[in-house]
Amino acid sequence: MSDFQKKFDQAIWDVVTQIVAGRVKSYGEVARAAGYPRHARMVSRAMSRSPQALPWHRVVKSDRTIAFDTGSEAYLKQQNLLISEGVIIVEGKIIPLSSDKDKALDEILWGPADN
Repeated sequence: MSDFQKKFDQAIWDVVTQIVAGRVKSYGEVARAAGYPRHARMVSRAMSRSPQALPWHRVVKSDRTIAFDTGSEAYLKQQNLLISEGVIIVEGKIIPLSSDKDKALDEILWGPADN
């Protein structure tokens, strides 16, 4: 395992473990929060390498849907775990607890600006 991969994985694990029950983050939001913007596609792989159990079910696609095929065993497991934490899912889409109405479109789509 390379030094980059070790640092990246640990940063991802740290962020994912901090996602509060009842909340979700997208793969891109996790990558940005870990300090690795534009590495969203690597997040799932890093989570799979964790030696400890992670709340993997709290990580979803950027459009706030579950990444697994609808109706698959993995999809239903993630859906049930999220619902058990109080997450609201309507027609396959996770409904945020707070409103995005006062946020700029760029922030909604891409997260806070990197400074």
